Amino acid sequence: MSWGRDFRIEFNHCDPAGIVFYGRYFEMTNSLLENFFREVVQYPYEDITMRDGCGVPTVHAEADFKAPCYLGELIRFDLDVRRIGGASADFAITAHAGGTTRLTAAITMVWIGPDERPAPWPDRIRDRLALHLSAEENPS
Repeated sequence: MSWGRDFRIEFNHCDPAGIVFYGRYFEMTNSLLENFFREVVQYPYEDITMRDGCGVPTVHAEADFKAPCYLGELIRFDLDVRRIGGASADFAITAHAGGTTRLTAAITMVWIGPDERPAPWPDRIRDRLALHLSAEENPS
């Protein structure tokens, strides 16, 4: 099941031509994941990191830039959980607007325990992630 949010392309995202600078997309994908953890997993990054001394760093990211995004556009970013491993999880992200796919990305995150080493996902996180496994990984 996809989860998503809209991003308005702002001046700070763009190069002088008003086109999103590619590095800003990774900031947007990180924001998408952070908000997913806050709203869906119900475990915000500030609790994970500051209160509990754990982490969820991105260990792999790849992106295909399909079409440019421009200053002022409203872009929809959708997220799917593709795989939940022992300590890692894979996410697929698609950004689109006006019927056009603008970006596809694959992100792998790892759960880091308080000892600063990879550890199994806590059950409460694993269970919430599992609710968002994409159809191809979670056949019904």
